[in-house]
Amino acid sequence: MRNDLTIYDDVADQWWSDDIRWVRTLKNLVPARLAWFDRHIDWSDKVVLDLGCAGGFMAEALEDRGARVTGIDPAEQAIAAARAHAQAAGRSIRYAVGMGEALPYADSEFDAVVCVDVLEHVSDLNRVLAEVARMLRPRGLFLFDTINRTLLSRLATITLAEDILRLLPRGTHDPALYIKPVELRAGLMNVGLVPGSFTGLGPRGINRRGDLIFGRLPLTTILYMGTARKPAN
Repeated sequence: MRNDLTIYDDVADQWWSDDIRWVRTLKNLVPARLAWFDRHIDWSDKVVLDLGCAGGFMAEALEDRGARVTGIDPAEQAIAAARAHAQAAGRSIRYAVGMGEALPYADSEFDAVVCVDVLEHVSDLNRVLAEVARMLRPRGLFLFDTINRTLLSRLATITLAEDILRLLPRGTHDPALYIKPVELRAGLMNVGLVPGSFTGLGPRGINRRGDLIFGRLPLTTILYMGTARKPAN
C-alpha cells in the first residue's frame, strides 16, 4: 500500500516521546523549515493555520514564535495527541480533525497557512490549493514544502529512506503524487495565488543520535519549500 496515512494514528501515543526514529526525523525538519519561512513573515500575533499538523510539532513551534495557531489533520489519534500535549503545556492552540479538500473555516480567516509534508499526500491537490486561497486574507501568505517528482526523489525517499534506511515506514509515499515545481506554480496561479521563491530542503548533517539534521539546499530536485501570496485585491 502506498500513501499510507494510517501511520500517523498508529504512533500517536508516542508522538512526543522521541522513541521512534521516523517521528524524530519529522521533528528534526521543523527548525530547517522555519529557518527559511522566518525570512518571509513576522509570526508575531499572526493568525496561522497549520494544515496537516499531525501531532503538533510545527504548530507548537509557530506558537513559540508568537502566532495564534490552529492545527487540522485527518488523523484523529494524532490530533488527540497534539491536543493533549498542548493542554499539558498550557498552550492555546486550537486543533480539529479535517481534510484539506474541505476545511471548516471561514473565508479570509488566516494571515498565513503553513502546509508541510502534506501536498504529496492529498487526493485532490487543486481543491486543497483552492481552500488555502479561500481562507487566506488579502496579502496572506502560504508557506509549504513537498517532494519533487523526479527519478532522484523516488530513489531518495522510497528506495533509500523507506526501503533501505527505514527512515520512514514502507508505504509512506506514492511517487505518483509527487509534484514538480512548475506544476505547483501553475496550480497556485490557477487559484489566484502569486508564487514566490522556491528553494531546496534536505540533509545537512547527523546529530549525536545518528538522526539527520536538515537545512536549506540550492537544488529542488528532491524536497523543496516555497511561498505564495494572496493579492491585496
